[in-house]
Amino acid sequence: MCSAPVPEDQEAEPIRLTGATWESVSRRGLRSVNADAAAVATDPVSGRTAFVVADGIGDHLSALRAARTAATIAARAGAEHGARAGILAAQRELHRELPQADADCVLVIAVLPVADGQCDVAWVGDCRAYRWNGRVLHQITTDHTVAEFWRARGQTPPPRLNHLVTTSVRTVRPGDIGLAVTGASTGRLLLSTDGVHKKLDIVAVKAILAEANSAAVTADILVDSALRLGGTDNTTALVADRPAR
Repeated sequence: MCSAPVPEDQEAEPIRLTGATWESVSRRGLRSVNADAAAVATDPVSGRTAFVVADGIGDHLSALRAARTAATIAARAGAEHGARAGILAAQRELHRELPQADADCVLVIAVLPVADGQCDVAWVGDCRAYRWNGRVLHQITTDHTVAEFWRARGQTPPPRLNHLVTTSVRTVRPGDIGLAVTGASTGRLLLSTDGVHKKLDIVAVKAILAEANSAAVTADILVDSALRLGGTDNTTALVADRPAR
């Protein structure tokens, strides 16, 4: 059945995130502080919701403040203006409110729903976004690390380069922000810091996401599993479920 056209002087009703549930879990590893952060914001006008996970660079209070500030600002701006705009807003805020050079973080943001119910994703560094549609697990993001730079050129990097990021919220140039759009925003979305996904391979992540647990239980299992496997880094997982209509 066709929908009636929207009059030129009347804006279309925004697509809203209905029926969705989400939860984040974060735990400190063998660090002085937990410099991970998560934030969620919904824009009342557009109806979009932005989900953010950030990982402070370093084991100190400046890293913690950077991650919390960037996550909060990116979520608010991202819900209103889109994922890329969220990262740029977070960058401006870090330079304005936390001018010290060691106040920095990496970050991933997912905004949904956007046009045609899709999910808008942007990232810097090695935080990741995955989407589980009930059959296939898709890693949406590609790590911005020196190791990934080598792999893309057919070379095998030393293991230590997996943790050396090439972009961050404070330093990224607008053209170097990672961008992706999913085919649909329904299903299960996972945002995670490297403390989770560098301990759990994609097979383990898929198995956990495939379980019929709530978003809260799933996030807790992901974090707990990473730590039980000997993870020493801070671990954060944000799981959001949006059922198909």
